[in-house]
Amino acid sequence: MKVLKSLALASVLGAGLASGAANAADELTLQLKWVTQGQFAGYYVAQDKGFYEEEDLDVTIKPGGPDIAPPQVIAGGGADVIVDWMPSALASREKGVPLVNIAQPFKKSGMMLTCLKDTGITSPEDFKGRTLGVWFFGNEYPFLSWMSQLGIPTDGGPEGVTVLKQGFNVDPLLQKQADCISTMTYNEYWQVIDAGIPAEDLIVFKYEDQGVATLEDGLYVLESSLEDPAMVDKLARFVRASMKGWAYAAENPEEAAEIVLENDATGAQTEKHQVRMVSEIVKLVDGSDGKLDMDAYQRTVDSLLSGGSDPVITKEPEGAVTTVVTDKL
Repeated sequence: MKVLKSLALASVLGAGLASGAANAADELTLQLKWVTQGQFAGYYVAQDKGFYEEEDLDVTIKPGGPDIAPPQVIAGGGADVIVDWMPSALASREKGVPLVNIAQPFKKSGMMLTCLKDTGITSPEDFKGRTLGVWFFGNEYPFLSWMSQLGIPTDGGPEGVTVLKQGFNVDPLLQKQADCISTMTYNEYWQVIDAGIPAEDLIVFKYEDQGVATLEDGLYVLESSLEDPAMVDKLARFVRASMKGWAYAAENPEEAAEIVLENDATGAQTEKHQVRMVSEIVKLVDGSDGKLDMDAYQRTVDSLLSGGSDPVITKEPEGAVTTVVTDKL
């Protein structure tokens, strides 16, 4: 009798394991635009809190870095979804990488130029003849578009600006190699403050306030992913769980920062900075449901097209955005 019971139990366990293998969660790989930090809190929270698991997803989150270009990663098959800024994504699309925006968690831009007040700069017109720190690797497009709209050349001279290729740090401002540098509201600006330069000694120019803001941190896939209804369903589940993660991060910024720190394999991040970053980031997400605002999309496109003889993109994009994923939310 005991033998029969043991065999029956083994049979049930075996069936359960087989069923579990047959119903394994759908795998999906997300490539971030930058290193593990509060900028991506919503995704780490969704993973930590089981929101992806609830959607029957097994999500792998790959950190980015200075030598990682998300469009190249996805083009090479290294990710299913990437986080990228729209200027970079649209420029990549025009160059042959068929990226499509499937969701837009960030409603607002956090990009700005931060200048030392003692330079005497009080308005964008004062940029002429100055040295400005600019990020490259796809991050330069909003800046170049802005300068083009201002009619300020970027090749130096008294009527132009000298562009300093800025590393992903604030050293050029601290060492007075540049009059202004690129900063994000949630990151480098606070690095300047933490370095001992008080806010009252700085003047900032937010791209959002200047009317040249372009969309940041959208979710992009390759066109081919959208041809498979099962993949579209998987992406919808991913976006739904991710936005749940962002909503949780907005309500619990300190816990979200802790989750980010737990996922930071480098140990380079600090709790103070990450709590502050999450608190600033959720202002940019601003309660988003993940759906792309088409007016903001068009503003981004118009800004990128208005580059005079050297626009970021040369023609109105076709097929660069879709609602087939967010329509399922």
